[in-house]
Amino acid sequence: MIEVSNLSVSFGSGERRKQVVKGVSFQVAKGETLGIVGESGCGKSTVLRSLAGLDRHWEGEIRLNGQPVERVRSREHLTLAQMVFQDPYGSIHPRHRIERVLAEPARAMKTGEGWDRVAPALEQVGLPAAFAERFPHELSGGQRQRVAIARALMLEPEVLLLDEPTSALDVSVQAEVLNLLADLREERGLTYVLVSHDLAVIAHMCDRVLVMKDGLFVDELDKSDLARGETHHAYSKQLFEASYL
Repeated sequence: MIEVSNLSVSFGSGERRKQVVKGVSFQVAKGETLGIVGESGCGKSTVLRSLAGLDRHWEGEIRLNGQPVERVRSREHLTLAQMVFQDPYGSIHPRHRIERVLAEPARAMKTGEGWDRVAPALEQVGLPAAFAERFPHELSGGQRQRVAIARALMLEPEVLLLDEPTSALDVSVQAEVLNLLADLREERGLTYVLVSHDLAVIAHMCDRVLVMKDGLFVDELDKSDLARGETHHAYSKQLFEASYL
């Protein structure tokens, strides 16, 4: 579903030019959940933004569902992969009712007005259809993140890009959102790329994990490695030990 070859991302120019992602390559199979873990600033969110089409500074090759994508995406390519952001308080317009928030992707991509899809979209993420009339400040953090997930699914993408989707939520609702994402993946045959610093979240959700350090992938772990806490690189070992202190 996702093929990335020699992806590099730099910002700035001249002496201030900084290479954030340094020629990484990876693949994600259809229906798989790939995790990317690493310390803040290592480049993991930049990889996601490049996949989503939000960042146009990248070089290399990205293919989604076998189709090569350009830095400036067509509508068709934009609908293939949608993103769920870290902060449900900042990613939803505070002055728009939930129905407008959910209808906006359909209108932006010119696939209809979107109003008829709002109630089913809310119900599929476990929220009442009546929430369409509410404003974001009337919802809890977990409810807002469910709205953000519903919005990402409005265009029926095949890939969801998840950037720390539970880190801004109370521990009590994190599991609910993760279970919702797991159920949606099963029901819709979705492919996920999940960025997180929380190794417990990664171990719960992911089939494979890439460990990132200074713009490079230094280790790859499968589910059995995660279950045993087994790593193949000193940095990965350090991450695991720090997370369980």
